[in-house]
Amino acid sequence: RLFRQEGTCYQQAKQVLHAAVPDRLQGRERETGILRQFLREHVLGRRPGSLYVSGAPGTGKTACLSRVLLDCKDELAGSRTVVLNCMALGSPQSIFPALAQHLGLPVATGRECIRSLEKHLTAQGPMVLLVLDELDQLENKGQDVLYTLFEWPRLPSSRLVLVGLANALDLTDRSLARLAAHPAGSPQLLHFPPYTKEQLTRILQERLGQVAGEPVLDSAALQFCARKVSAVSGDARKALDVCRRAVEVVELEVRGQTLLKPLPGGES
Repeated sequence: RLFRQEGTCYQQAKQVLHAAVPDRLQGRERETGILRQFLREHVLGRRPGSLYVSGAPGTGKTACLSRVLLDCKDELAGSRTVVLNCMALGSPQSIFPALAQHLGLPVATGRECIRSLEKHLTAQGPMVLLVLDELDQLENKGQDVLYTLFEWPRLPSSRLVLVGLANALDLTDRSLARLAAHPAGSPQLLHFPPYTKEQLTRILQERLGQVAGEPVLDSAALQFCARKVSAVSGDARKALDVCRRAVEVVELEVRGQTLLKPLPGGES
């Protein structure tokens, strides 16, 4: 009973330090604005196009896009949104049957599946927003899978808006060089740089500020964690994880001390 009273703040702290999508992303106002503007211009403006989002793990790519999709849910209600994580696919070619299934098309394989998708995406209908996370998993020997996907928005009467996310900054230059030869050019690019020490400190302070009562981790500790993580990777998930582990260590210490406390009322 005693531990339950004293341990509540630790439970809350661990909860807010989980890498969920927050209501507002610290230090990513510019990137969030660009994503929102792109979706409004292309999906709402019925202009097919593509965007390539790059950045190291933990720099907020997926979190930012998830936040924007949540915020723009009502605006995008008239279009079709498909979100796929390419890491979950068995092979690069598996993207086509997976997409066909999400769009409610008959199951097919190989060229037949690609033709069916092209026919669907150039027919009359609402705009289709396709979000591909871990896009670099679709690289293959001839890069035909990536080329096919990024060329779809340029087809006559296309209604596809493609957003791809990956860690590599040079994926479009390395794997999609032929796209630059087209008049429309390569996909629009958006890079997420690693978080700075100041940005990581603000992220940690904002999360832990949601816990009532005395601060669970003091300001100097948060700044120390932010400085170390920014020097190595700038990965916000790593900073959240380090703080969560620290809270768990303190929680175990407090639990041990609480068990040794005398019970109230002189009970043995």
